[in-house]
Amino acid sequence: MNSHIKPLLKYARYFITASNGKGHGIHSPFVFHFIQQVLNDKTNYPEYKMVEDLRHSLLKDSRVIFVKDLGAGSAITNSARRSVASIVKNAAKPPRYAQLLFRMVRFFKPANIIELGTSLGITTSYLALANAAASVITLEGAPMVIELAKKNFERLSIKNIQVVDGNFDEKLPPLIELSTKMDFVFIDGNHLQQPTERYFSWLLKKATNDTVLVFDDIHWSDEMEAAWKTIQQHPAVTATIDLFFIGIVFFRKEFRQKEHFIIRF
Repeated sequence: MNSHIKPLLKYARYFITASNGKGHGIHSPFVFHFIQQVLNDKTNYPEYKMVEDLRHSLLKDSRVIFVKDLGAGSAITNSARRSVASIVKNAAKPPRYAQLLFRMVRFFKPANIIELGTSLGITTSYLALANAAASVITLEGAPMVIELAKKNFERLSIKNIQVVDGNFDEKLPPLIELSTKMDFVFIDGNHLQQPTERYFSWLLKKATNDTVLVFDDIHWSDEMEAAWKTIQQHPAVTATIDLFFIGIVFFRKEFRQKEHFIIRF
């Protein structure tokens, strides 16, 4: 099948099967509240403009840097040399989803946040600005990208971000061991089935009733869809929300039976 047609068919299937995003027919009070207070929150928070001004500036940045890619790579290019503008255009989460993550952090108020995949720090900035009291640790394997991300955090005067340089497989386990619990984790890197399932199993060791895991690009490939299905089926997972481009995982005991929601967003 044509590589461009398959994603369109996947999205069409999602769009047809998803609930309408208004909460109608959702019997879970927790998920209904999440839809009303987070998904459908239309507030134009001042932090949005701060980060989007940064994004627009970076989209005009023609500097070319070397990107050391340790995961599944880019769906756009195989080149290790990429312009800053192209990284922002192709790798950064679009405003709609980055701002959703901002609202999720604002809603759940996690004390500690971990992000796998810093890139140039646009999504990281949204996560950090949503709760200035939170500790944000973000992992990235490309040194030149890290240096630019740090400058972007300075530009926005963000003080609660720690950047960890290195391979997720090497750097994530020590972070988990040092943590008492996982509050909020955004997994946006290494879009392969086995690593994704491995990171999930590691994070599970410190998951609590209030832990929220967010997986990026759950329908990006057959491998990612397989990983998402494995995660959904794990006995510790009590509920998931499929928004097509991201998947949200909950461990809350208030779900008396496992529930999976597909919601149009």
